[in-house]
Amino acid sequence: MGPALCLLSAACFGAMPIFGKFAYAAGVTPATLLLVRFALAAVLLAALLLARPGLRRTAGGPVRLTAGLVLTGLGLGAIGYATQAGLYFAALRRMDASPLSLILYTYPLLVTVAAVLLGRDRLTPARGAALAVASAGTLLVLLGTGGVDFDPFGAALGFGSAATYSGYILIADTVVHRLPPVVLSALVMAGAAVTLTGHALVTGGAGLDFAPRAWLWLACIAVVSTVAATLAFFAGLRRTGPSTAAILSTFEPVVTTALAALTLHELLTPVQLAGGLLVLTSVAVLQLRRPARPPAPASHAPDPALVPQPATKG
Repeated sequence: MGPALCLLSAACFGAMPIFGKFAYAAGVTPATLLLVRFALAAVLLAALLLARPGLRRTAGGPVRLTAGLVLTGLGLGAIGYATQAGLYFAALRRMDASPLSLILYTYPLLVTVAAVLLGRDRLTPARGAALAVASAGTLLVLLGTGGVDFDPFGAALGFGSAATYSGYILIADTVVHRLPPVVLSALVMAGAAVTLTGHALVTGGAGLDFAPRAWLWLACIAVVSTVAATLAFFAGLRRTGPSTAAILSTFEPVVTTALAALTLHELLTPVQLAGGLLVLTSVAVLQLRRPARPPAPASHAPDPALVPQPATKG
């Protein structure tokens, strides 16, 4: 279930650049996109927790929300997720989605190396090979068309997004076993919404003077590529660990490229298809040979009935 949830999350996130490009075409600014995205996501998650109180519980019983846990969850959103998303969407406005995705996907290597250095994971031969194969496949997928545009400042924003996301994953891994995914996701989205609301009030950078069709793309970003993607990611992360979750997330650019072909009429080349096959193969190898994690304490063990189940990935 853990690898499947990580793949589900990757596919949901993979659709986001497509939604973002359509939203930009309808007149939405990055500041408005981010504010609407996180505010709507926070409201949806809060409504879900009110409608289904059981989602606030773990297998051991009701969750005790300490000040430290709440502040960590809010901080993940207010500092980590808001910063990562702001850098990413600022870069997306300056660059094509494919080269930006390539830059962002330096983060699995950063996460794996950092987790090993911190003593929180082991770089086994199988995991190292899976990372190398997945990275090579992603490179083929994203560069298979050739002649991609390159914007130095956009690239710098992209690298900043990758570094921020790496830290976000490692910090999130310290609390995913102590909070149900929906509770943690709600805290993250609320924290990000507060930061972006403050930014909008100070800069006046958010406005709603865009085409009505943009609301469709904003809703898709909030529901599919934020709420569903984040819930699936946290649920998968608590089962697999940070390195495996990061490597499995290399499925995201495969989804982005496929959706771009379907919606933007960009044909996949044989090189891209080969790259996608490498990524999917590495995912299968990783799942078959993934080292077993020690069982979590009973009070932290995930209750399958309380973990969001994937309906469709997108």
